[in-house]
Amino acid sequence: MRLNKYLSFCGACSRREGDRLISQGRVTVNGQPAVLGQDVTEKDRVLLDGKAISAGQKELFLALNKPRGVVVTTDRSHGDTLVGDLIHTEERVFAVGRLDKESEGLILMTNNGEASNRIQKAREHHEKEYLVTVDRPVTGDFLRALSKGVRLTELNRVTRPCRVKKTDSSSFDIILTEGLNRQIRRMCEAYGYHVTALKRIRVMNILLGELKPGEYRELTAEEISGLKELLGEEAPEKAARTDQRR
Repeated sequence: MRLNKYLSFCGACSRREGDRLISQGRVTVNGQPAVLGQDVTEKDRVLLDGKAISAGQKELFLALNKPRGVVVTTDRSHGDTLVGDLIHTEERVFAVGRLDKESEGLILMTNNGEASNRIQKAREHHEKEYLVTVDRPVTGDFLRALSKGVRLTELNRVTRPCRVKKTDSSSFDIILTEGLNRQIRRMCEAYGYHVTALKRIRVMNILLGELKPGEYRELTAEEISGLKELLGEEAPEKAARTDQRR
């Protein structure tokens, strides 16, 4: 199995974060500095920051209500409050995807790297739902334009068609199946609207519910089962055998 995928399976980090940690020299395999793209087996001894990594830890899924001003990253160089600062668990967990600093709402946290990876894959069309407030009255033409897809010149992309519903004179509900950088804000700006508040209220089958900003809870067994059913998640052993056949 690729080392970054192994780190992900063991709950140490996401695959992308794994590559960053490997590049920083924080991962060793059998006492030697790891390299990007390296393969490992169950016989190899993998250490992250000098601590052994294994797949035997308890699986954990959390729902967090991220407050505005909190950053979804592990980079402490800017002095920001990070989502990890809000979580107090024995198991190390990391955020699934991103939510920009000025946005709030639901962030999933987990130590299941493969589940995290699958939730974030745009090609899977997993739904994420948001409540958005803008600085001008919401019109039918504006909502129809958003729903059909918006050309984002700076990203050289057209957004996927989405579902949009007016909720108040200056607010609407939007359901996306992709997660481009600052997508909703960019979509609104393309039509002269400025987002004044943005809250994510759902990721797939997981709802924000009554969580207050900064609060988190463990997902229920039913929620985890439903999430994995939507993801079609395979066991690490099966994935490892698949990797070996490639």
